[in-house]
Amino acid sequence: MTAVCAPHLTLTALPGLPVVAPGDDLAGLIADGLSRGGCALADGDVIVVASKLLSRAEGRYVDLATVSPSPRAQELAREVEKDARLVELILRESTAISRTARNALVVRHRLGFVAANAGIDQSNAQPPGAAPGSGPWVLLLPEDPDAGAERLRARLGERSGADIGVIISDSMGRPFRLGTVGAAIGVAGLPALIDGRGQPDLFGRPLMATVTALADQVAAAADLVAGQADEGRGAILVRGLAWPRPAGMQDAAAGARALVRAADQDLYA
Repeated sequence: MTAVCAPHLTLTALPGLPVVAPGDDLAGLIADGLSRGGCALADGDVIVVASKLLSRAEGRYVDLATVSPSPRAQELAREVEKDARLVELILRESTAISRTARNALVVRHRLGFVAANAGIDQSNAQPPGAAPGSGPWVLLLPEDPDAGAERLRARLGERSGADIGVIISDSMGRPFRLGTVGAAIGVAGLPALIDGRGQPDLFGRPLMATVTALADQVAAAADLVAGQADEGRGAILVRGLAWPRPAGMQDAAAGARALVRAADQDLYA
């Protein structure tokens, strides 16, 4: 008797993506990667893109040598033992400070979520063609990841004719847990949240508190394939994902903003 396979996902890293430079056509580079990998987009596919790729295309590089720290940044830098210029950028990219400790500065980012160092990255942050002796360089998160995800979704949809989703992913820590996981900071074309409340469990009991962070789940799964160091796998094709349409679905237009818990409801911020 032939076994029947259970529903499954496939996650495929797009090969040959170059180091993205400011002004690059990111949708075109992703489309080229799909072509090299022999992948044609289909309805329901999701492309997960590392936030660094979008930040690089937007030119979100900053040379710390050009940053003048404020007195507040200098004071805070002494407290947490960080470069005052980096602390200045963290303050500019955030709306509130959540926690401070030696070498740790956790803030509420201007996009709403809580993150260490406002998501500012110091690894793989040097722009192509940077002058010798310049820097040190850092890379800020994209200006508007939801809008960036929507632009990519529209452009890739135009090229392929497929109705797809796009997630912009970044690595984040969690309260009371070690290590980082991929999380969605930009979402287009699929719901960030699925509200399962009221659905029956196996024994007919209605679910009372089950709201699933679909976009974060997909970002974390893609992170397993993308890697965190020099792998160069910044865009992942996710195929086989399914979600309720339209019942039980948060408005997909809400983007990753739907994932952010309101500050007055956040017990850890």
